[in-house]
Amino acid sequence: MNVGFFGGSFNPPHVSHVLAVSYVLATQPFDRVLVVPCFDHPLGKELAPFTHRKAMCERAFEHLRHVEVSAIEQEMGETSRTLYTLRALTAAHPDWSLRLIIGADILNETERWFGWPEIVRMAPPLVLGRLGHARDDAPPSVIPQVSSTEVRSRLARGLSVDDVVPRRVIEYAREHHLYGAP
Repeated sequence: MNVGFFGGSFNPPHVSHVLAVSYVLATQPFDRVLVVPCFDHPLGKELAPFTHRKAMCERAFEHLRHVEVSAIEQEMGETSRTLYTLRALTAAHPDWSLRLIIGADILNETERWFGWPEIVRMAPPLVLGRLGHARDDAPPSVIPQVSSTEVRSRLARGLSVDDVVPRRVIEYAREHHLYGAP
């Protein structure tokens, strides 16, 4: 089975995340895409509670067939490391052929990733172009430039995020008083 691995903080998930997964499902031979919110960020980023981020991911991706939001990193119960998660998935699903789905912006950060060479061997990266992050070694941009940091900032200032966050995610954030959402 060909499985795309799409991990991230998803703090909160936004339209670029959804569009990235839609794009790979439309263009790549994936049987499934696994959306994996990190449990405990390895660089110490302050995150909304995992249960909320997972619930928002479920709402963001609910309309896409062949997408599963996974709690594997919570189940592992340790600081999230992509390498460890890939090892656990490979052990649990030896029949899976994994690919790591990343935006071109991540190519600037790979030296900070724990075990990047092994990650590349286990789940060869599928790099998606992202506006604002053009690189000679990356494909043309297919993902709009939206960041969770900007989404949180706009919410905290009482500004609309209707153009960059799925409606069901905004509703959830408001219901649970996340990110200062009114």
